[in-house]
Amino acid sequence: MTQSEQRQLAQVVAGLAEGVILIEPDHTIAYANDAALAMHGVAELGDLGTTVAEYRANFVLRYLNHRKVGPLQHPVERILAGEAFRDAVVEVHHVRHPERTWTHRMRGVVTTDDAGAPTGLALLMQDASDRYDAEERFECIFRANPAPAVVCRLSDLRYVKVNQGFVELTGYARDQVIGRTFTEVDLLGQGEHRASAIEHLHAGTTIRQREACLSVPSDTEKYVIVAGHPIEMPGGERCMLFTFADLEDRRKAEAELRLSEERFAKAFELSPIPTVLLSSDTDLPTSVNDAYASTFGDAEGASAMPWVEEAERTRFKRELQRYGRVRAFEGRLRTRDGDVLDCLVSAEKVTVGGGEGLLCAVQDISSRKRTETELISAIESVMADASWFSHGVIEKLALLRNPPRPGKPQAVAEKLTTREGDMLEGICRGDTDEEISKALGVSLSTVRNHVASLYRKIGVNRRSAVVVWARERGIGEKISFEHYGKNTTRKPGRKH
Repeated sequence: MTQSEQRQLAQVVAGLAEGVILIEPDHTIAYANDAALAMHGVAELGDLGTTVAEYRANFVLRYLNHRKVGPLQHPVERILAGEAFRDAVVEVHHVRHPERTWTHRMRGVVTTDDAGAPTGLALLMQDASDRYDAEERFECIFRANPAPAVVCRLSDLRYVKVNQGFVELTGYARDQVIGRTFTEVDLLGQGEHRASAIEHLHAGTTIRQREACLSVPSDTEKYVIVAGHPIEMPGGERCMLFTFADLEDRRKAEAELRLSEERFAKAFELSPIPTVLLSSDTDLPTSVNDAYASTFGDAEGASAMPWVEEAERTRFKRELQRYGRVRAFEGRLRTRDGDVLDCLVSAEKVTVGGGEGLLCAVQDISSRKRTETELISAIESVMADASWFSHGVIEKLALLRNPPRPGKPQAVAEKLTTREGDMLEGICRGDTDEEISKALGVSLSTVRNHVASLYRKIGVNRRSAVVVWARERGIGEKISFEHYGKNTTRKPGRKH
């Protein structure tokens, strides 16, 4: 090529974004445009090398899409041999700066004369560094990603990449998947909307996530969530990236939940205690056991729990809202036959079948209440004339009728005068009017007047009732009369 022709050619290619290196048949490098110099990280033509040999000595090339470079496979050697080639992707770095690398997509152009002898050689290149860096990053992320993933080439539906997550999920070895077709290794399994997913696969469009059951080498079924995303791989190949999520833990949890609900259902049905499940929003029975149905009726057409008094229903709900549960709430419920039962109701919020509810257990205490009522009536009948009972027996009967409540003494003594308090103390000790008269140094008529006044104030008409009244209010033999007044004068009484 003459100098004039080289000058004209240089003017044509100087402004191209594509790198161009012109080589003479004698192996000298005649020209390189600015793009080619920049792709090699140099500023002058001489930094590339004046000859092909110097160029090979200065720069190390490694094919990315061919086998290892041999002596006659180097792009400049191939073009010197008269080979026109295209799409040779190489990684390039300067021998003195191996940390700086570029990725070039090269092609060789050979011009010949009429006799077929080479007259001009050109090496054209594009900088593909950014693209291949991105692809390398994708490759690293794909391999390191713990989420199972497979890449399927859309042109022939063959798998080209498999990561470790997929190997661990399914038990497939890589060579059992790489190169196999979709029909040989079905990744959509017998999942929901399978036909629609296959249509999206052939069309190269997104396959939305769906549940699938895969057949794996262990001859078992693997339940997963699978989704497909169209991507473009090196060389512009269109592929489908399949990603998976293991449903095994969720299926185990669902199985355990079903087993738990089965156990609950059996315990619910077999319980001899009337039990009802109420809906959390309407308080209507959604399920009842046999014991409840036989007493209060079944759930069909039933209203809320059959409280006899609306006030009890309100107090029950208030306690439930306050504490989140109810224990041994005493109330009256109406049976299916119209009878009224005294009951203890306990309630707990539960989740059954994915819904919130209120589990209520009802204990019939009507017999116990009748027994207590009969006992109290018998005690009151006996105590109606208890003058011949000892003081200790009267106190025990009073305790049976109304046991004192610890920690809640009833302070009613301030309603009594000092002398009335003296009368109360004496009667609780079991003293007669004469003994109280002698102990206090007052006349017998005075004692009787104050005792009568005490009777009127506390609403009784006999001494035994005074003892009962005192015991019901937590007032025992030893009563503190400090609050009666500071000017009380007593004379020593008998020793007890």
